[in-house]
Amino acid sequence: MPPDAKILIVDDHEDTLYALESALAPLGYRLGRATGGDEALKHVLRGQVGLLLLDVHMPGVGGLEVVRYLRRLEQTQHIPVVLLTGFGPDHELTSAAFALGVPDLVLKPVDPWALRTKVRYLYDAHQRHLTLEREVRELRALIGSRPEPPRDRTAPNRPGGSAAPDPPRPGARVPGQREAPAATPAQDAT
Repeated sequence: MPPDAKILIVDDHEDTLYALESALAPLGYRLGRATGGDEALKHVLRGQVGLLLLDVHMPGVGGLEVVRYLRRLEQTQHIPVVLLTGFGPDHELTSAAFALGVPDLVLKPVDPWALRTKVRYLYDAHQRHLTLEREVRELRALIGSRPEPPRDRTAPNRPGGSAAPDPPRPGARVPGQREAPAATPAQDAT
């Protein structure tokens, strides 16, 4: 995913899309919009989405169905999703969302400051995670492409050709160690 991946806002109401775009605009991230679950999936599968802000209740494919589908695909399973609902607190919805790995469920109407804070944190954390994954892959490729160092002939059975001596066995004398004087039994003075 490119470092300028967009935040996709998905809601079936134009006024809500506009309000959410206005709330997130000060962050300076690229924003995209979709008006349904099918359209959202198309955007995500193109590989340009870094975070989904997704309404739960939409005609056709709803928010939870979108998340279930995304979690089944390797390329999309780690994209952070913030679910939005206008139906108030719902323990079943909250449990289902968290079971799918959704980090947050936000109630409408949305507090713009709180939403910006959550989105900034989740988006930036995901981008850092992707950067670290890329760097690990690059380092593994670099290590894998290095020629193997010449083996030391003094220790041919050691992996990597290490010439380090075997670790001492319990009770073995260390070279240069003196023998301790033998203990003498105490003599009876009688």
